[in-house]
Amino acid sequence: MKNFIASFFGALAALLVFICGSFMLAALVMAGIAVLSQKKPVTVPAGAYLVVDLSANIQEAPDQMDGLTNLLDAMGGADGAGRRLQLREVTRALRAAATDRDIAGVYVVGNLMPLNYGSGYAALKEVRGALAAVKAAGKPVKAYLKQATTRDYYVASAASEVVMDPFGVILMPGLAAQPLFFAGAFEKFGLGVQVTRVGKYKSAVEPFTRKDMSPENRAQTQKLLDDVWSELTTDIETSRKLPPGTLQKIVEAEGLLRAGAALAGKLVDRVAYVDEVLQELKLKTGRTDNKEAFKQIALADYAKLVSGHGALPQRRSRGGAERRVSDGKIAIVYAEGDIIDGEGHLGEVGGARFARELRRLRLDDSVKAIVLRVNSPGGSATASEDIQREMRLAMKTKPVVVSMGTVAASGGFWISTYADHIFAEPATITGSIGVFGLFVNVQDLANNKLGVTSDTVKTGKFADAFTLMRPKTTEELVIFQGIVDWVYDQFVGKIAESRKLAPAVVREIAQGRVWSGLEAKNLGLVDEIGGLEEAMKFAAIKAKLSDNYRVEEFPRRKELLQVLSEALGGRRPGQARSGPLGQMWSEVEGTFDWLHRLNDPKGVYARLPFEVRLN
Repeated sequence: MKNFIASFFGALAALLVFICGSFMLAALVMAGIAVLSQKKPVTVPAGAYLVVDLSANIQEAPDQMDGLTNLLDAMGGADGAGRRLQLREVTRALRAAATDRDIAGVYVVGNLMPLNYGSGYAALKEVRGALAAVKAAGKPVKAYLKQATTRDYYVASAASEVVMDPFGVILMPGLAAQPLFFAGAFEKFGLGVQVTRVGKYKSAVEPFTRKDMSPENRAQTQKLLDDVWSELTTDIETSRKLPPGTLQKIVEAEGLLRAGAALAGKLVDRVAYVDEVLQELKLKTGRTDNKEAFKQIALADYAKLVSGHGALPQRRSRGGAERRVSDGKIAIVYAEGDIIDGEGHLGEVGGARFARELRRLRLDDSVKAIVLRVNSPGGSATASEDIQREMRLAMKTKPVVVSMGTVAASGGFWISTYADHIFAEPATITGSIGVFGLFVNVQDLANNKLGVTSDTVKTGKFADAFTLMRPKTTEELVIFQGIVDWVYDQFVGKIAESRKLAPAVVREIAQGRVWSGLEAKNLGLVDEIGGLEEAMKFAAIKAKLSDNYRVEEFPRRKELLQVLSEALGGRRPGQARSGPLGQMWSEVEGTFDWLHRLNDPKGVYARLPFEVRLN
């Protein structure tokens, strides 16, 4: 009895400590937010350089709470890990800097930290376009490289001057995709997998059913890599004024480019240490005191001074007041992440939540047009249809335009296909018009390895069709395949109707095959090559708005406690693992995280082969 009482009160004390600790932690977090938000007013010194530190993940949707990134960094971020930049803020800030009399030039540094579908080549092309606007305004854009990846150099090559560290290297051997396959591991552990699918290129299930790539998947992946690589090399060669084919020759000869090879190949303009570059910037900005840094303002700070409204990005007045905008409003809806049934969480596209928001925007008379920005590989067919239904209804009352980012494939294409106009970048990954079902069973693991068995009592022969304790019967698989076939027919029919293509043509280019944005344009799946800015301009013209329109963005900011719950509930979102083992574990973890998102009530999915990673 004494032991029981001691244990009881010990547990009670531990519970009280946990509760008090949780409240203290919440109080400290809220206090931290308050401190971090009380910064000095941001000013732009005359003749300053805008510093674009790329050490972040460039995502589509804005942060859902002011100061969250700073707070999370303060709670354990290192070397910028977990930093996020919103693509639209980056491009608008750069375009505003192009016409800002106080901004003398732009300085690009740092290494991108891509995570999930952030910092993709389609998004980086838009960043390059914004840098080109600064150059076109006659302002210098200086980029400094030390250990640059293909992504880093792709952005830096748009600068008017590229400087490289003497001991630096450009890691640009080409693009590769190297998916992991778990069929062998599943066999060892006794996990069984059955699939139903339509489309010979629909390879999303292959990591669980094969030990290597199918010939069809290999062919489509090779074509996609070739298309994207061709776009990157063409852009780089154009910026660097190199003859076509030069970059491929340099890459094949060198592999990893050290400073001497990069200079000889005219990929950089000169080689210098960073202190030499900083000293030059001091002189350019009129700073002679060695203890002072050059006149500068960080991109993240400058972006806060740039109005989010209107077609022409401009810095707000010195008093900080927002310039006057018209009554017309364009809503940007960011569909970024896997499409799942229900509400969804941070980084997911919840079908119910997004459909509800589209309905609200459709019924809001002040919203004159909707722009859906898609950066999603798809997911639940049911959730995709929920979102598409609201897109179709919205089209009856106002212009609806789609802007495809890095990925808009399978379910991501499903939600896009009904629109007044679809924009994509050449390197956008799209298409993947196919459907699959995936069924896992643990019979061998449970019965033969763990000694766990089960028995069944049921009212009908299909009552236990969804059990994990046995494989699906042949008759059950026929039923599930019938559902997959029906959903695929619906998918093809919707594309044929919305894109005004013959069903036979859609079936020919479907089959689950992945296409680049440029190929999708040639096939009629996309209307025009362009980014979010072009989509916004088209929507404004279609809605007969002036350039001075207002902008509303969704997802909207969340309540403090909700954000804290998501941020503190585990490893914080947006934090990548470092090192070879960490990177490998992230890939494995990402694969099984994807399985958790397979929550379609019918078990049917329209999703991109998730192993398509362009490295």
